[in-house]
Amino acid sequence: MNKTAKRRALILEELDKIGQVNVAELSEILSVSEVTIRNDLANLEKNNLLIRAHGGAFKTNNLVLTVNEKKKINLDAKRLIGKTAASLIHEDESIILDSGSTTIEISNNISHFKRLSVITNALDIVNNLANNKNIELLMLGGYLKDFSMSLVGPIAEQNLRQMHCNKFFLGIDGINQKTGVFTHYMEEAHLNQIMIEISEEVIVVADSTKLKKRGHALICGFDKIHKFITDDKIEKSDREMLENYNIEVIIAK
Repeated sequence: MNKTAKRRALILEELDKIGQVNVAELSEILSVSEVTIRNDLANLEKNNLLIRAHGGAFKTNNLVLTVNEKKKINLDAKRLIGKTAASLIHEDESIILDSGSTTIEISNNISHFKRLSVITNALDIVNNLANNKNIELLMLGGYLKDFSMSLVGPIAEQNLRQMHCNKFFLGIDGINQKTGVFTHYMEEAHLNQIMIEISEEVIVVADSTKLKKRGHALICGFDKIHKFITDDKIEKSDREMLENYNIEVIIAK
């Protein structure tokens, strides 16, 4: 096997392990230029072995999951996380629920509140809460990303900047232990950054598998996160890493 074939095989092995790869990281691991890695990814995509995205690539069967399909993955853990997250909310607060398969589980656990304001860009969360008369729903405008059924863009960002909330519940797609938390799409990352700006407290909700995955659009560094709610399968090293950043780790039960 020549060097090129061997390198591309290693890329596919890495992709199979974690579901996504990053150009800069592959360049460092394989000791070749980022241009070479991009050429490798282009070749592999041409052969339908991966799908390229901003700064990297995904497994072909990883990117095609819709938000409804994602809801079925690690569902038991997500339900516990949603219930635990809801227990942190108080009457008369204003909260943001980011779009995602974990945050919708929070919306399943807040029907008992007598007075609560919920800001969201997720259509499924809006549909879930629409008939609850005690919840004031503030839906951001913008254009629809049908993949995640969420609203993003300049209109959503402008509306968001005029708001304030007590707690922001943030769903993520992955983590870089040196950098922070990530999502797959730049538009969603930018909207999340504004959500962080207008919030008193930022609470990440993510099952423990997300600690082994990576995204390509940085949402924020660990210094912006106050709490991290996850399941009891989190590895000790991952928990210690988060706590070293002064993040309170809460295990959902």
